[in-house]
Amino acid sequence: MRVTPLVATLRWVLVACVFAACVRTVTAAGSAGTSRTVLTSEQLAGTNSSNVYDAIAKLHPDWLSSRGPSSVTDATPTVASVFMNGNLLGRVDYLRQVDLLDVTEVRYWDAGRASARFGMGHPRGVIELVRR
Repeated sequence: MRVTPLVATLRWVLVACVFAACVRTVTAAGSAGTSRTVLTSEQLAGTNSSNVYDAIAKLHPDWLSSRGPSSVTDATPTVASVFMNGNLLGRVDYLRQVDLLDVTEVRYWDAGRASARFGMGHPRGVIELVRR
């Protein structure tokens, strides 16, 4: 079967587009400041905040927001849980007590991933602190 010049050109265009898309995806995932789930110590320090709560409020306020009640019987709004070194520290208000200098990284785990990593009972997700 003979390939026409038009088909050959279209193949190369398709290969180039796929390659460009892959390079763009890898670059975006690996570049600093583009992650929706990780804050580095450099990003935290750039906020000029004294505690982790204030830094997150400037960079990712959606991590701190509450939802409505998780059930009809419990009228308490749900907020993210805070973990450090695998231990539950409390809810997002606890982050006001954590100094930025004590943390190298902050990760946000959505409810599904938080359940897989930290167990059930975190309907608003988990904010994980990585200590220095």
